[in-house]
Amino acid sequence: MKYCKRTIAPLLLLLFFSCSPPGDKLYKETRSSMYTIVSVTVSSGSEEKAKAATDKAFNELERLAKLLNFYSEDSEISTINRHAGDKPVKVSPETFEIIEKAVYVSENTEGAFDVTVGPLVRLWDFQKKIIPYKVTVKEKLKLVGYKNIVIDRNTSTVLIKKKGMQIDLGGIIKGYAADKAVEILKQQGIKAGIVAVAGDIKTFGVRPDNGLWKVGIQNSRQKTDKDEIMATVGISDMAISTSGDYQKFFIKDGRRYHHILNPKTGYPDNECRSVTIISKDAAFTDAFATGICILGRKKGMDTLNRLGLDGVIVAKDGKIHVTEGLKDKIKWNNGVSE
Repeated sequence: MKYCKRTIAPLLLLLFFSCSPPGDKLYKETRSSMYTIVSVTVSSGSEEKAKAATDKAFNELERLAKLLNFYSEDSEISTINRHAGDKPVKVSPETFEIIEKAVYVSENTEGAFDVTVGPLVRLWDFQKKIIPYKVTVKEKLKLVGYKNIVIDRNTSTVLIKKKGMQIDLGGIIKGYAADKAVEILKQQGIKAGIVAVAGDIKTFGVRPDNGLWKVGIQNSRQKTDKDEIMATVGISDMAISTSGDYQKFFIKDGRRYHHILNPKTGYPDNECRSVTIISKDAAFTDAFATGICILGRKKGMDTLNRLGLDGVIVAKDGKIHVTEGLKDKIKWNNGVSE
């Protein structure tokens, strides 16, 4: 694996690497994994050590993908879904943990994030610009509701109380995978690096020059085909995720239809252009970014402040709102400001 100076733009965020002093260097490898593009960057004094650790991190991602795959009949998620309305299913620690985290986010976003929203998501086709029939959406809404999930720590079981409901981890799995890949890298003796599973990014340690990792936040209304950076922020031992109405969308009859659906209506809300969340846990940044997009600016900021999370909310009118803990850490580009 060769040291790579190129930056990556995994849908939402751009990473910047400065030149490194003698000693540890940055080694980066990008592969297709978790059904998306994953980049692992590690700081190490040995290319051989960096490659061995990176390989183990990617192996862990593949293991999690098989375990948590909604589409695979052999995954634990599919087993839980098959037994919905029937009986609880004993699961691995990883499956239990990610579902527990998903329920926590659901509870703390008033259901704006809902891990059972899959039946609604599958009605939409953003490539073909297909809007589902209202009667179909109404019918599928009956199969959405995280409160029908029962998790039991004593038995390590998960039960979906209502037949036909399904758990779909699409809104949290990338962040969770980034957390787990970083754990593997640390176990292999890597002291610093970044795992980027698409736009969900987990950092640990500092760069070889002892600086923070610089992460760019993409402009949700860029005027060119090139990625435009709205702001940059330096982080260490933190995760960052962005959700927005500009990633997967189409415009029909003057209305923007994007992929972030309100679990209570089955349709996109347009309260936020984008939401960026920073926290120690990438699973939470991933899921809360989605949920707060639905909650909107006011409830979203209230939620961030209540939970002690940092974030940037770009409201539907384009106005930018930043949590107090982030105001002195973020650098605005091209005249953009809060």
